[in-house]
Amino acid sequence: MRNTYSDSSIKNRKLFLQLVFIFALCFFSLHNITAQTAQKPHITTKDSLDGAFDLSDYIIYAHGFIVVPTVITEPALGGIGGAIVPVFLKKRPPVVDENGKKRFINPDITGGIGMYTENKSWMAGAFRSGTLVKSRILYRVMAGYGDMNLSFYANNIPNAKDQEFKLNFRSTIFYTQWLKQFRNAKWSAGPQYLFLNSKINLPDVDLPPPFVQPKDIKSTISQLGAALQFDGRDNIFTPDKGIRLQSDFFWSDDAIGSDYDAWRVNLSAIGFYPLTKKLIGGLRVEGEQAFGSPPFYLLPGINLRGIPAARYQGKTSIVTEAELRWDLYRRWSLMGYGGLASAFNDWDKAFAKPVVYSYGTGFRYLLARKFKLRMGVDVAKGPEDWSYYIVFGSNWLR
Repeated sequence: MRNTYSDSSIKNRKLFLQLVFIFALCFFSLHNITAQTAQKPHITTKDSLDGAFDLSDYIIYAHGFIVVPTVITEPALGGIGGAIVPVFLKKRPPVVDENGKKRFINPDITGGIGMYTENKSWMAGAFRSGTLVKSRILYRVMAGYGDMNLSFYANNIPNAKDQEFKLNFRSTIFYTQWLKQFRNAKWSAGPQYLFLNSKINLPDVDLPPPFVQPKDIKSTISQLGAALQFDGRDNIFTPDKGIRLQSDFFWSDDAIGSDYDAWRVNLSAIGFYPLTKKLIGGLRVEGEQAFGSPPFYLLPGINLRGIPAARYQGKTSIVTEAELRWDLYRRWSLMGYGGLASAFNDWDKAFAKPVVYSYGTGFRYLLARKFKLRMGVDVAKGPEDWSYYIVFGSNWLR
């Protein structure tokens, strides 16, 4: 079976990419606010060093309220759309731990999200991120509802071209994560939970999708899990060096109110290294494995530029991608990247299907120098079509 990725997975991944960007943006905004004097500065969109267009001061002195507009270019969601994410910040002063070291505290962040795309998919939701200071616990809570129209592919007829099935998902989602910081603050770990209730409207065709089971039409997912992560990057937006490692798993069972009995494990590693003063190399490796009997819309898929979300899917997915960023002139950079991936159901047939590839190029502009935040556009070619992506920070934001 190929491509059985649902709106729930896409919402999880795409939404959390945007939320990670927002959380990080707000954290660094607060850090800079704390470091300034009480004097109100003159807010300008010109950088004090080179006079170029720069949003650093606007972000820093936004007085606790930021609205992040986002253009959605995911092919699986129609190729074009938009989202508005208003965020409110509450400053938290730094604290001194028992060892005498100062520890900066993330701001409490409360916000919402609304999105709409060309194929009439829409979603609305809200989120909060905060810190329990004395307990050294970082928490996130998110809830939303979406009406999403997505295409799925399967082979109903042997030796024929994959058939496209357009499905509609109406889903309610709730997610929360609680991570305990270790003595080394780069490390953190803790539990997480996902609840997803979905109703699927099937297309009116002679041959129904072979991957849809009767209980998938209206289903409830309840998943309990845990996460362990290490983040040693020098910058969370557009890193020049450092690595980020993450491992997480989810367990789904009728004992916790789920319609499915399944496990899901994900491992990922992202690294950056300066090859020269102006040439930065990056490498990404990810693997995901599903066990048991998960619904078709939560099977692992391939996440690569140039390939629609989960166009290829199986119980296992392996993704590798490399990129180069050349800081060509002042604030402008050129990008080049390529990746290989595979999705399969059985390890003994891991590469029985053709390995999926993608490659492309793009550019970045240093939009906020004080945050090292770059923005740009990537154009990528997969096995079938060309796609483009508007990128905040890094395409590998996690």
